[in-house]
Amino acid sequence: MDVIESIYDRRSVIISSQVPVSAGHDLIGEGTIADAILDRVVQSSHRIQLKGESLRKNKLK
Repeated sequence: MDVIESIYDRRSVIISSQVPVSAGHDLIGEGTIADAILDRVVQSSHRIQLKGESLRKNKLK
């Protein structure tokens, strides 16, 4: 929460995750903190969802 609060509305930040926003509350755990973080992150975000096979799988072949 401290990191998000310190940059909110001041700087750009890139967050990359395999966890969908809908699972954010379960991941963070504390409901009030999860609401605050997700509200700030999602409100002014540009979400890019990638689809397709993992490129790591192809490197292992």
